[in-house]
Formats: sequence, C-alpha cells, structure tokens
Amino acid sequence: MPYTAHRDTFVLDNLPPPADWPEFLFDQPELQFPERLNATTQLLDLAITEGHGDRPAILGQDLRWTYRELQAIVNQLARVLVEDLGLVPGNRVLLRGGNSPMLAASWLAVIKAGGIAVGTMPLLRAKELKDIAKLAQVSHVLCDKSLAEELELARQDSPYLQQARYFGEGGDLEAAMAGKPGTFEAIVTAATDPALIGFTSGTTGVPKGTVHFHRDVMAMCEVFPRHCLKPTADDVFIGTPPLAFTFGLGGMLCFPLWARASTVLIERLAPEPLMKAIQDHRATICFTSPTAYRQMANLVDRYDISSLKKCVSAGEALPDDTRRRWREASGIEIHDGIGGTELIHIYIASSPDDFRPGSIGKVLPGYRAMVVDDDMNPLPPGEVGMLAVKGPTGCRYLADDRQKNYVRNGWNLPGDAFWMDEDGYFHYVARVDDIIVTSGYNVSSPEVEWALLAHPAVAECGVVGVPDDDRGQIIRAFVVLKPGHQGNDAMTAELQKFVKETVAPYKYPRSIRYVDALPRTESGKLQRHRLKSEG
Repeated sequence: MPYTAHRDTFVLDNLPPPADWPEFLFDQPELQFPERLNATTQLLDLAITEGHGDRPAILGQDLRWTYRELQAIVNQLARVLVEDLGLVPGNRVLLRGGNSPMLAASWLAVIKAGGIAVGTMPLLRAKELKDIAKLAQVSHVLCDKSLAEELELARQDSPYLQQARYFGEGGDLEAAMAGKPGTFEAIVTAATDPALIGFTSGTTGVPKGTVHFHRDVMAMCEVFPRHCLKPTADDVFIGTPPLAFTFGLGGMLCFPLWARASTVLIERLAPEPLMKAIQDHRATICFTSPTAYRQMANLVDRYDISSLKKCVSAGEALPDDTRRRWREASGIEIHDGIGGTELIHIYIASSPDDFRPGSIGKVLPGYRAMVVDDDMNPLPPGEVGMLAVKGPTGCRYLADDRQKNYVRNGWNLPGDAFWMDEDGYFHYVARVDDIIVTSGYNVSSPEVEWALLAHPAVAECGVVGVPDDDRGQIIRAFVVLKPGHQGNDAMTAELQKFVKETVAPYKYPRSIRYVDALPRTESGKLQRHRLKSEG
C-alpha cells in the first residue's frame, strides 16, 4: 500500500478508478516532488527557514502579517482544528468567507493539519452548501461570522458540517486561538494525499468536486509563476478572484507565498476600489477578469498605479479590444492564460514577451496540448477542434461518472474549441457548448462579443444562439450600454452594421436585447446558460 497520512480515507476511496485518470507528466526538473510533501510546509514554513520570516506576507484592511506572524496564526488555527474540533487527517473542512487574511490562514491551517480544504463562494445558499457537504461528506467548517445565516440553515437536520467555528466580528474562533501556542508540527502528508476539493459552480446541474493533491498545489506554482509570470520576493499581489476559486487560490495566495512575496487580501474589490488599493498598497501584480480590466481602463487617470508592473487575466476569454484599451491606458501588456478547476490552474499562457494578437499563447513547460477531432485524432494547424491537455495536474472527480466525459485516452478535455497555428500558438474559439450553428455556419459566441465590445457605446455584452425555424439558430446579443446611450432601433441597426464591418457578415446578431447587467458567477464568468434560458 502506498503511504498516506490520511486516517479518514473517504476521498481516497472515492477517487475515479486509476484507468479513468489522465496521464500525468513530471518531465521537468522542478516537478520532481518527494514522496512526502505538505503544501503549507513548502509555502510557509520553508519561507521562514530560508530567512523570510520578517518580510510581509499578507496585507489587509489596516493589517500587516509577516511570514513569522502568519505562521503563528496558522499554527494556532491548526491546533484549534485538531485539539478542539477533533480533526483527523483526511477530514474535509468547508471554508466560507470573502478574500481575507483569516480565510487565507484557515486554508493554510487545514492543509498543515492534514485536512482537505473545501472552498465555497460567499454567495452560496443553504441548499448549495448542503449539497456540497453531502457530496464531500464535510465534517468541519471555518466560516466568516457575517456569512453564518445560510451556513446555520445548511447545518439544520444535516449529518454534516457539525464542527463549526466562526471568525470575524462576533465569532468564536479568535478567542479559541488566543489560548493556543503558536507552534504546530505539520502532518507529514504524502505528495499524493488530497489537499483540496475544488467544486465547479454547479450552475447547470449537480456540482462536480475536483480533487487535487499536495503535489498538485505545488505543481501549479512551478508552472505558470515560474515560466510565465516570474514574480520575485519584492512583488505585491492584488486582485479580485475568490480564494474559493482555484484561479484565486493560486494568484492570491499560493503564488505569492511560493515567491516569498506578499499579497493584499481585501473583500469585494470592485474596479474602482481595486484601483485605489493598488495605489495604497503599491501593488505590482494584479489578477482579475477581462471585464474588470475593461472598466479599470477608464479609471487609470484617477489613481497612481505606477507601482503596477504585471497584470494577469483569466477566468474567461480576453478580447483583443480589452487588451488594447488596458495597454493604452496603463502601458501594461496583459499576461493572458487559460486553465480550469479540473487542472487547478493555467496551462496555456502568454507573457508580454511572446504575445501574439488573437492568441492565448503557447502550452506551458510541463504540459502538452493538441487540437483533436471527435475521435481524438490530432488536427493540423488552422483547423478548429477540441483542446486536449495533459501535464502534472489533471481531472479526478470525486465519485462522479462524468469523469469518463472529461478524460479520454489519458488526455483532459476541458470542453474548449481551439485552433493552433503553425508556430504552436493556441487560438481560442469558444466553449464547445457556445458554438452557434446558424444557417449552416459555425459561429463563436466570444467572437461576436468581442466585435460588439469594440463599439464605443457597449460596456458589456453576452451572445447566445436561440432556436429559429428557418436558420436552426439565430445569434442574439444581450448588451449593456454605457451611460448616455439609448437602446433603441437606431442603436440596434448601428451595432448590427458595426459587427458586419468587423467580422464576417453572417456573424451579426439578428436580435439585440438591452439589459442593465449580465449574469455572472462570483469569479466573473459570464453565465451564458442563463441568457439562453431567457430565450
């Protein structure tokens, strides 16, 4: 039997059969991990051993924790989990809160104590929390007191979520920590022990739990940051993606600690407060969504963001027009990338040095990617097909038959349509589900959205296909206009003409609806399925 520190083996016992796993690659020197590995030891404890103890680690609202102070807090939290709440290695711990220093410390403490972190978005309701708790058989909870109401509803009549502590104003966690020593010996976990379960949003059905090991956490740090972003210990990270979302977990916590840098964790950073926080904290690296960069481009003149050196966009496709506007306003070329919960983080990316217009970038060292047809045959450059990826991380759904749909012949199939050019640059087309077939033509929803976004009157837009008797589907656009513009017949005609002059004429939206806002997930992704349901 391979070594495991987990006494509670529920997650290990409910991984997919090994035959259904993707092939894992560890052919880069930095991806050679020891058999026994604890991610918090690597990210935090070793930083202090290396002499970074007095450097700032986490910055918050009127708060500054050094690496040494963060370690003491994490150790106290781990003691509360083990000594007061009876956590044993392998237990699942649900984490609930906005981006905050205490939520970050809680994640690190769960990992250090050998638990499995289950991050959840703050806006989830009791039913959704109860569903996640049942799927993962979650026993423990660390929750922001301000979000207690829905959690308490979820705990009613449930065999799960029974051991809970609340942090923040009115909570009991800080008082429990105060009586604990600031020391804790990390559980010696296996590199292949589960460290976290990242749940997909579940907006289109039952959520899927993606299981990631301690080595997966470290692998994501050894790929995109090392080979593309290249942060240093002097960097200050800032951004908006939630820690519950693996894009945010990497960009807002793991990557900064891996680089021995610091991170700013402030809740609910809308574009304008984010710009102010960049100014106030002299942030150097920003992670946020394409929509936010588009809005922030109009705010650059109001704030001193001269400290900012690097910007990362992911979570949804980055329109060329948004990239251009941000570059012209800030002077910064965006690092673009695509990743996913199933592979934990970014696997195809571009830096300002190797950016090619219209392309997301090249596959990162450690990963391999190709574009394939429905029979998994590689397609030649220029042909659109499904993206297939393999590398040091990959999909392992928790007790879910949908594993067989995501992994084929050892490759992960994220569900994205791409084409690759002759130089190995990957060009995003759409989610496979977001290809609109109209009058026999295949049209990408994002391509039409990007065309509309280039019009000066358009603030945001979403494009879907809707059934049509004559054409099979027609293209419908939902448009948020900028202040001072009216959503009338004249504007519709103007936008349709603009799209026809920007892309192939058959791609223009035959129907345009004007809305005040678009439905988005907490991570900023456009929810096209909700637009489709509005017909």
